[in-house]
Amino acid sequence: MAAFSEVVSVLTFDLYGTVVDMQKGLVAAITPYLAAKGWTARPPDALVTWWRRTHFENSMIDALVDRGHTPYREIGRRALGYTLERAGISHTDEEVRALVAEIERLKPFEDAVEALQRLSRRYRLAVLSNGDPDMLENAKPYIGFAFDEMISVADAGYFKPHYRAYQNAAERLGVEPGRILHVANHAFDCIGAKAAGMRTAFVNRRHRPYGKTPHQPDLTVFSLKELADLLAGEPAKGN
Repeated sequence: MAAFSEVVSVLTFDLYGTVVDMQKGLVAAITPYLAAKGWTARPPDALVTWWRRTHFENSMIDALVDRGHTPYREIGRRALGYTLERAGISHTDEEVRALVAEIERLKPFEDAVEALQRLSRRYRLAVLSNGDPDMLENAKPYIGFAFDEMISVADAGYFKPHYRAYQNAAERLGVEPGRILHVANHAFDCIGAKAAGMRTAFVNRRHRPYGKTPHQPDLTVFSLKELADLLAGEPAKGN
């Protein structure tokens, strides 16, 4: 990957769904809760997908309304409360808070830590996440890898894929956007980063189409291991 060795000095990573397994972790957290409630209408996996889609929709609404940034944790509580209400599951605010707090304890994908260690020998590595700053701090012991930077979009005041989220990250890292490769499992995140001038790597773990957009990824891989296989042989960090 000679082209990347000439321009890329920093890799930024989406956290939820790219480095840590959000779907698996939240399914594990909510399964006993739903069993205790006697809810069997649909599999827990389906309810978590519903919860995550609602969270995404609400975060996009928050950015578009543009009347101040709402914390990710609060968006999560609203989304889960709505999802449980729509599913007809009685719940308390404390139960919702406890389930949303599980986001801070998500474990990485099996290939993540080794891949990050290999990549860190060649690049600066940073997280660029929609999570709140304290959520990212709380996640550190569970990730099992020390990133050079943990950047929250709260610094920019907008959720990804708003351009300010990526622009602020580049400013924080002290590099031009074009020298950053943003790595994400979500097409919308790659599209936002690409539109903001970054290079992008789409980690297509779910083997889904990217879609027809002018903001195509520079790389498409199916795991972080594959990304490390492609890039770990690049010139040393600081080149």
